[in-house]
Amino acid sequence: MDEQSHYEKWHQAFEASTLRKGPFTTMSGVPLEPVYGPKDGEFPGEFPYTRGVHAAMYRSRLWTMRMFAGFGTAIDTNTRFKEIIRSGGTGLSTAFDMPTLLGLDSDDPMSLGEVGRCGVAIDSLADMRDLFADIDLGAITTSMTINSPAAVMLALFVAQAEESGVSRDRLGGTLQNDILKEYQAQKEFVFPPRQSMRLVRDTMAFTAASMPKWNSISVSGYHIREAGSTAAEELAFTLANGFAYVELAQEAGLAVDAVAPRLSFFFNAHIDFFEEIAKYRAARRIWAKWMRGHYGAKDERSWQLRFHTQTAGVSLTAQQPEINIARTAIEALAGVLGGTQSLHTNSLDEALALPSEKAARIALRTQQIIAHETNVVNVADPLGGSWFVEELTDEMERQAEELFAEIAAMGDGSMLEGCIKGIEENWFQGRIADSAYQLERSFNQGERTVVAVNDFVEGNDDDDLTILRITNEDELKQRRRLDQVRRDRNDEEVRGALERLRTDAIDPEINLMPALINAAKAYVTVGEMMSAMASVFGRHVEVPSL
Repeated sequence: MDEQSHYEKWHQAFEASTLRKGPFTTMSGVPLEPVYGPKDGEFPGEFPYTRGVHAAMYRSRLWTMRMFAGFGTAIDTNTRFKEIIRSGGTGLSTAFDMPTLLGLDSDDPMSLGEVGRCGVAIDSLADMRDLFADIDLGAITTSMTINSPAAVMLALFVAQAEESGVSRDRLGGTLQNDILKEYQAQKEFVFPPRQSMRLVRDTMAFTAASMPKWNSISVSGYHIREAGSTAAEELAFTLANGFAYVELAQEAGLAVDAVAPRLSFFFNAHIDFFEEIAKYRAARRIWAKWMRGHYGAKDERSWQLRFHTQTAGVSLTAQQPEINIARTAIEALAGVLGGTQSLHTNSLDEALALPSEKAARIALRTQQIIAHETNVVNVADPLGGSWFVEELTDEMERQAEELFAEIAAMGDGSMLEGCIKGIEENWFQGRIADSAYQLERSFNQGERTVVAVNDFVEGNDDDDLTILRITNEDELKQRRRLDQVRRDRNDEEVRGALERLRTDAIDPEINLMPALINAAKAYVTVGEMMSAMASVFGRHVEVPSL
């Protein structure tokens, strides 16, 4: 393609974009071009999308400010959701408590002391109804950070939406549903890997058929990085898992172009500013090349890696927590300069507790300052062309490709089999543990400075921060709520729904989503649904490497 036609292709797409209201100038009035670089170079919105997936990027639309929230009961979290919407948040992201993440009911003996502590407790359709009360699910996108019980939570969400008059085809949002990284890093698994992948397959097929606005999986590198991986390992393991889900869908008879456009990604925004930006740029490039070249995708949407970003929780310090505002701002800016489509900013107090309402508002305001005061949104890929950033982007890609080769070799050419075998043989877990050890060692030996932790510690004795506290009364309220649900429901319907779920689980060719939605509408609880499937699938116990 000649120079002029290359530029004209981008310019035509840019002109077709609906732009936000300007002015697109510096504060001093200097006009800004929408993108900078040679006319024969790369442009945003064009393969391989190193510079962004949309021709106009943020001139057309800002990223979704999707604030993560969840604590106590569903009623408590519903109040926080409404506060986020009033403060200008444009998407909801739900944090669930540890029992819910592990598929346990709030009255399970294993749940004692954990109900509502690190997120919201969801036991049944009644809780899902309370969680989204007076919120129009057809008008706002919703993300749910849930993995092993992801299919169960999707069933509850669909049942609640239909009850409130919102059809499946109107629901927009994302289910994290990335079970591979649970075995690799986060450890909130229930079933063995291969049985868990059956549930992922079922949610992919169900949403592809009836929920066109829904992203069935958010392939998550965030937790891989939080567990201690390097940036290149986060990049490689996340995309390898994405490739594995594409192959899983293909095995189920789904066309790549029916599935790939509905995959989204979730990356960490850590504190190494330029490395993070390079990581995002490399991720888009790698995904585009693999989807077109390796998997034969024809739809351009399949080539376009879209991702959510969250600032690094592991970078936050309990010491001098107010300075976490600065860390979060820097990390959020890296996500924006890297071209994220969605962003969550952590709150200053999250090293100590769930965020207070004030801290969450400051975190959201941080995004709004970046969006509306800094002018960084006026130019796509503003660091593109920097010798440093371009070299670092190439290096991220090179390291990732080396790791892909190792994973594919474990699977005899299959990324799906390679990812599963890598989990079964503790290869991923070992790589992440080694990287985490090396990083922590550098902190402990003073090779790397962490302000307020191993240097600049004046002020560490200040302890006047007011934090959110979840009380035992919140747990008692949730248990009473669950007891009431069990008393009010039809026991015969519950038994029939659970029997159907167990029967369908035995046949791997049956999609379990219809049975799960049926169970949700009968007020079968999360723990009961998970136990019914566990009676067929078994439960996974990790064997550590010695």
